[in-house]
Amino acid sequence: MRALGITLGDITGIGPEVALRAVAREVVADEDTRYVLIGDNAVVRELCGLLGVEADLPRWNDRAEVASRVYVHDPETAPLPRDLPAGAPEASLAAVRWLREGARLCLAGELAGMVTAPVSKEAVLRSGQPFIGQTEFLSDLAAAPRTAMMLLGHDDRGRWLRVALATTHLPLKDVAAALTVGGIAQTIELAAEACARLGLGRRRIAVCGLNPHAGEGGRMGREELDIIAPAVALARSCGVDCHGPSAADTVFHQVFRGDFDAVVAMYHDQGLVPLKMVAFDTGVNWTLGLPFVRTSPDHGTAYDLAGRGLADPSSMEAAIRLARQLITPAV
Repeated sequence: MRALGITLGDITGIGPEVALRAVAREVVADEDTRYVLIGDNAVVRELCGLLGVEADLPRWNDRAEVASRVYVHDPETAPLPRDLPAGAPEASLAAVRWLREGARLCLAGELAGMVTAPVSKEAVLRSGQPFIGQTEFLSDLAAAPRTAMMLLGHDDRGRWLRVALATTHLPLKDVAAALTVGGIAQTIELAAEACARLGLGRRRIAVCGLNPHAGEGGRMGREELDIIAPAVALARSCGVDCHGPSAADTVFHQVFRGDFDAVVAMYHDQGLVPLKMVAFDTGVNWTLGLPFVRTSPDHGTAYDLAGRGLADPSSMEAAIRLARQLITPAV
């Protein structure tokens, strides 16, 4: 039975709640996965009590002696203070430590993959920890030379949108300078590999332009001519079925029409705005290129909802289901 780690994220946000609610549901639906909650044991016990589920979960280090479907792994020497304010430094620093511990367990082979609950990049930075995002943090820890963020979700008609990002958490003014032929080609190749891992029969990738109308032949910028088109050509020379650069204002419609299986967007909001329009509650973030599976819900800490019992665990459930699919060997 394979084990999947789930970090609790920032405990002053909704991460612990959606993680516990999602695990409580998924453990019933699946009989072949063990779940390891990575975070503060006292928080887990308190939430389990509120949810009316088993509160005294065994520790992961005791798994040889205690059989269970759900474990808790608390690497801290002392519990965190209760009633921390939203975005408290103690919570942010702990969330980063749990993220690091989850990656360590994955790299050591104890976990087949991990699902990460949300953290606030702003709160982590305020705590004094250099931090761009969980994707970048894990890529550095794993020394992974080629990674990319893919967001996946479907609408109420079952139409999927899969978007890989050529750049992630950058100011818009820095995006053009960050684009390279090799980097975009790598993202295109990772998107095609992701389609294969998902078992799709076709792996046709649409590549967005950077400028409006994909640059209009160079009249609105040369990034399409000098960087993106050569990247598409490079990926095609490696056997990838990819097309572009295409105008971003029409390509997502073409995906829903069935013309493509995934999209490579040039920057964060170019890809995430359409994704969240169609799959706000069920979107999943998947880090491509890591030596282990990592997914996360496609939402933030939602400090305003924390502790009110209103948080929707749907995205976390979808993240767990995708991670479970990816860690399960094909039969």
